[in-house]
Amino acid sequence: MHPSTLQINIARLKDGGLDLDLHLEKDWFSRWQGEDPDLEFSAPGTLNVRVHLERHGHDILVRGHLDGMLSLMCSRCLVSFDYPVAADFDLLLAPAPGQAGPADEELTKADLDRDFYSGETVNLESIVREQVLLTLPLKPLCAEACKGLCPRCGADLNQETCQCPAEESTSPLAIVKNIKL
Repeated sequence: MHPSTLQINIARLKDGGLDLDLHLEKDWFSRWQGEDPDLEFSAPGTLNVRVHLERHGHDILVRGHLDGMLSLMCSRCLVSFDYPVAADFDLLLAPAPGQAGPADEELTKADLDRDFYSGETVNLESIVREQVLLTLPLKPLCAEACKGLCPRCGADLNQETCQCPAEESTSPLAIVKNIKL
């Protein structure tokens, strides 16, 4: 599906809403990484997204489900691994507030709990990207018991035993034991 098809004209939302099945391939993730090089994930296959958009007055209810596999890098050993994704999401989009300046308009607590759309379209791609980002763990691990890399020689401690000599102590206060009084 081309990105321009993810700009949903709210006039298309008739009674019963609009159902979309999206299949995000590797090129989507490559494009996202081109726009934001800090994104450290890709998709080894297809990420499937089912979305239902429904109009409620001026508000738009977006319900969806993500399902597929992402490729992440372990934060301990730096090895790439597959991470299964299965998540539901619900969003209520309201028309964007007027174009008043920051000094002219104060956000309420209710405004902070809401997402907005502006004009006559909803950018479904930005919603899907946000939902994908929300499924990612803060510190991705290939396995809970991952030993990581040796901080001195860089050996992957999951694959080999490090040949570095054992340190007496890694405590920052270790120097105190050598002080002579």
